[in-house]
Amino acid sequence: MSAHAEAVGHEHHGPPPANRSSRLDPATLGMFLFIASEAMLFGAFFTAYFFVRVVNPDAPATWPPPPFEFPVFVAGVNTAILVTSSFTVHWATQAIKRGDRNGLRAGLVITILLGAAFLLTQMVEYAHVGFNTGDGAFASVFFGLTGLHGAHVFVGLSLLTIAAVRAFRGHFSPEHHHGVEIPGIYWHFVDVMWIIVFFAVYVL
Repeated sequence: MSAHAEAVGHEHHGPPPANRSSRLDPATLGMFLFIASEAMLFGAFFTAYFFVRVVNPDAPATWPPPPFEFPVFVAGVNTAILVTSSFTVHWATQAIKRGDRNGLRAGLVITILLGAAFLLTQMVEYAHVGFNTGDGAFASVFFGLTGLHGAHVFVGLSLLTIAAVRAFRGHFSPEHHHGVEIPGIYWHFVDVMWIIVFFAVYVL
């Protein structure tokens, strides 16, 4: 065996690298596929919601049925909070791409605070909304849909908190920032879903 062949043999061990047919890296592609599955889950809940509200012949003419009311103003404030958080997480992602570690940390911390404020406001809304899950189908779909979204906000906050801890430990760089970018993609999905929930439940 020639020296060149021996050198090549010692350079590579194990199976050959996997073929990548996509321009996206596997982690980002996996997050997009996961988001697609989550969108289908939300679609099932929206189907139940509109069935109760529109298709069900026993549904009331007014929504929600009297004497109940949805806190539209509070939900609107929560919408503004969550939309703002989408800008701050984008700021964090762009900051680390420029090598701005302080901007990354500030963006993540502000996003986490805004997300926590959203969840706290939603819990206060639940406590004062004036009905519970046993007050008819409308209440069940209301708590089911908004609660499902709240659970996703909690998951997103958990991911962002992990990213923030790593950011303060100096783990990210302009070349290696998937640990920020991927939770950011998930957070944008959470924001978009809330906008849809807000208009479907509180506005329409």
